[in-house]
Amino acid sequence: MTHTSRVRLFAVFLVLLLLAPTAAAQEEGGERIEVPEIVLTDVAFTVTVDADSSLAAQGAPVARVGTQETPLTYDAGAWTAEVTPPASGSTSVEVRAGGTVLSRATTRAIPGWASILPPVIAIVMALLFRRVVPALFLGIWIGAWIVQGITVSGLFWGLLDAIDVYVLNAIVDSGHAAIIVFSLMIGGMVGIISKNGGTTGVVELITDWANTSVRGQVATWVMGILVFFDDYANTLIVGNTMRPVTDRLRISREKLAYLVDSTAAPVASLALVTTWIGFEVSLINEAVATIDGLNLSGYGIFLESILYSFYPWLALFFVLAIALTDREFGPMYDAEKRTRETGRVLGEDAKVDEAAAEGEELAPTEGAPKRALNAIIPVLVLVFGVLGFLWSTGTAAVGTEAPLREVIGAADSYQALVYASLLGVLVAAGLSIGQGILSLDETVDAWYGGLKSMLFAMIVLVLAWGLSNLTEVLLTAEYLGAALSETLPPAVVPALIFILAAATAFATGSSWGTMGILMPLVVKLTWDVLVANGMSDPQHYHILYSAVSCVLAGAVWGDHCSPISDTTILSSMASGCDHIEHVRTQLPYAGSVGLVAIPLGTLPAGFGMPWWIGLLTGAGVLLGLLYLIGKPVDIVTTGEPETPEPAPAEAAT
Repeated sequence: MTHTSRVRLFAVFLVLLLLAPTAAAQEEGGERIEVPEIVLTDVAFTVTVDADSSLAAQGAPVARVGTQETPLTYDAGAWTAEVTPPASGSTSVEVRAGGTVLSRATTRAIPGWASILPPVIAIVMALLFRRVVPALFLGIWIGAWIVQGITVSGLFWGLLDAIDVYVLNAIVDSGHAAIIVFSLMIGGMVGIISKNGGTTGVVELITDWANTSVRGQVATWVMGILVFFDDYANTLIVGNTMRPVTDRLRISREKLAYLVDSTAAPVASLALVTTWIGFEVSLINEAVATIDGLNLSGYGIFLESILYSFYPWLALFFVLAIALTDREFGPMYDAEKRTRETGRVLGEDAKVDEAAAEGEELAPTEGAPKRALNAIIPVLVLVFGVLGFLWSTGTAAVGTEAPLREVIGAADSYQALVYASLLGVLVAAGLSIGQGILSLDETVDAWYGGLKSMLFAMIVLVLAWGLSNLTEVLLTAEYLGAALSETLPPAVVPALIFILAAATAFATGSSWGTMGILMPLVVKLTWDVLVANGMSDPQHYHILYSAVSCVLAGAVWGDHCSPISDTTILSSMASGCDHIEHVRTQLPYAGSVGLVAIPLGTLPAGFGMPWWIGLLTGAGVLLGLLYLIGKPVDIVTTGEPETPEPAPAEAAT
């Protein structure tokens, strides 16, 4: 670069600094007024004034936006009002009393469609170019640019905020940090049990029965059902454990990722005691507590809602049907045909971590005994450790006399996962060193080798969380809710909620975030609709149960279809599969189940059709679809699998 070029570059940098935007919200006056940094032009937002009831002595207080004045109401030590910005751009909010301006703040209104632009860009880029890291980062950058303001300086500062604000906040979140530690520790444990020969022993034990591709897929499905208590634990345990088995049986990594992903979240959403259900029941309880005339418990509503969770039930059925019939369609057929004919469990252009793809670094040491117990015992310690710590942290919060559902609801699931994964690593290391299979140095190297296989997926996961944080700032879920909340007949409300939850989860990549945002709104909204239509008697409660089930069922469907979903990313990682290939091959299957569940299950159930008819009809249609458009894949049971040389780390990102 020439001296003149350097001077020009420095001058441009100074101009950008001078053009840097100021804070989005400013206050004037004596009373403290709070408004969001970003608001949407077609969605109401809350104005809060931190003042006591004496404010009314100056006159009836109002919030003024443009020419619109909205009375403030006093409750719990603050005055609030719901207002809607008249147009996009800088918006001034004034608090007046008796004709006098008491306080003023500034926010910025953006069009509602802009709030969904970042996740849409990330999803489209990921699917088009099959590079998930640049796609996610671009989505975060575009979103940060929108927050800063669509200016030249905003583009520059948005780039910096993408890392300094959104990615950093995703890492420092205690729950996210716990998942990172848990995932890395499980990777380390898998590294140890692979190196000490335990994984090879498990593979030989399972393949004594699962000696065909059909049995291998069924065994994976059964393991997915058994590890029911948490979706993260499910994907990591089942994916890492079954990968050597399915490789040997010539089952593609894309198929393994589908088997793992499509059992983890559905079973976690249906089982009576899981980390998901504790969170969901707590949300339902909070919503029910605000409703007069509804005398039901949160857990009771959840139990009734299970019957109307058509997508999770049908997803589990479809996975088993595909496994038993060994029929495929869409991109999955090509992946399975490639693996059966050539033994290549990954495609030519697969972008995966080398350790996950080849497994050479974690191959058993020469002469290591193939003892399945060296793998089974640490995994059992992990599984029962999670359950035990869920119990201990739950009883510490609500006492030992509380019902099991309350104990699990109050448990610290993140702490339980971290504690149990640590014990799993220590037990695996103790077995390896105690039997003289590995030295201390070899054990540490094996632990680190397993941990390294998780690093790329952790980068993707953090970026997905960063994009999710950004969608909260941009009010993406609120926009989707407002756009899809038109007045409809009560019977149609559950189907609408299913679509809304799916759209929110698809755009944000988070089932838990979708539940947290929508559940309090859905319970109150559905009850209000029932009351307004004179349908608040118990014989119409099936609409409420179905609506509650649709929050979680729709979120699971959106997660299965979204390339930025955390559980989808973990499934790809644990299965050693190219992430975009996993999404591309799973999408037709998840889409088929969702498109059957809505018209044959959710919608007619809202009009009073018995739930069991919907499940049987949906299962029959899916089975017919599988035989109509699916094609059988020839079973190959001999020959060692091959894996392609994985792309360099630079290409993978």
